[in-house]
This record gives sequence, structure tokens and C-alpha cells, in this order.
Amino acid sequence: MFVALTRPQMFAGVTYSYFTANAVIATELFLVFKSLWVVVVALIVHLAGVVLCVREPRFFDLWLTRVGKCPRVRNHKIWRCNSYRP
Repeated sequence: MFVALTRPQMFAGVTYSYFTANAVIATELFLVFKSLWVVVVALIVHLAGVVLCVREPRFFDLWLTRVGKCPRVRNHKIWRCNSYRP
């Protein structure tokens, strides 16, 4: 019961935010390239998201938080770590 109440909103096997991002990117690529191969690529990306969501449903949101809050610092090559920006 706890898992069901704390699980994020899902759509077609992935979180809603991942589905929306995939749809927006696929639409933009389709408008740029005018090719139906973009739909095939979008389906492959969606299937990869389904596989990743089985293990951790919030992987996309966690990745977005990491990218937004932990940018590369200037001396990353020396210390091999990032800093946290609140």
C-alpha cells in the first residue's frame, strides 16, 4: 500500500514528466527533419524509459535535479567531484 501511494503518476509505463519530455523532443525532431524515422527513435527512447522506470520510477526527475543542482565546477578535472548549489 505504501508503494502505491508514493509512486509518481505513470503513463504508458513511464513517469508523466518523462513521457512529456519524450513527446516534446520527438515532435520537435519531426518538425525539423520531416521524417517518420523520428517516431521509431521516440519509441526506442520510450522503451528505454520503461526499462529504467521498472527499477526506479523517479529516475528522470532525479537526473533533472542532479543536472540542475550539481553543475560542473571549474576544477572538476583536479578533484573529480562537483559542488552542490542550493
